Amino acid sequence: MRKKIIQQENQTVSSIEQHNWLDLEQLVQVEVTSEEEAHPIEVAFTDGSEDGWKAAQPGEQTIRLIFDAPQRISRIKLLFRGNGQERTQEFLLRWQSARDQSYQQIVRQQYNFSPQYASEELENYAVELADVRVLELYIVPDISGKAAYASLAQLRLS
Repeated sequence: MRKKIIQQENQTVSSIEQHNWLDLEQLVQVEVTSEEEAHPIEVAFTDGSEDGWKAAQPGEQTIRLIFDAPQRISRIKLLFRGNGQERTQEFLLRWQSARDQSYQQIVRQQYNFSPQYASEELENYAVELADVRVLELYIVPDISGKAAYASLAQLRLS
């Protein structure tokens, strides 16, 4: 028998990926429909935040990233936390090319938050988007219409 001890690939990939995230604070102008003063959107652009961005008012919210120069995006990471409230949340992620003024949908998704079971939702998308001028995230925190506050723990792009 021939045997060789090797490193786990997941750890190596994870370390490499951490260095490829775009520095959104330097590359975009951000438009948000609202934000709590203690939880601004830029907090969601880093790995170290527990809470990230939170809306100042209940209901549907939009986060729009307008790039200073068109970007190529190959990965989108979104982390949502449920904050202990049982609800069904929906989000729509779409983008606009520097060459075309119409929006193209990337994904529309719904998922349930439940204090007993699911308290966070991590979405990791492999995409091939060229010349991205605008990336927009539209969040409906509770599709039943109850007063719920949108939040986003993390948004990372590479």
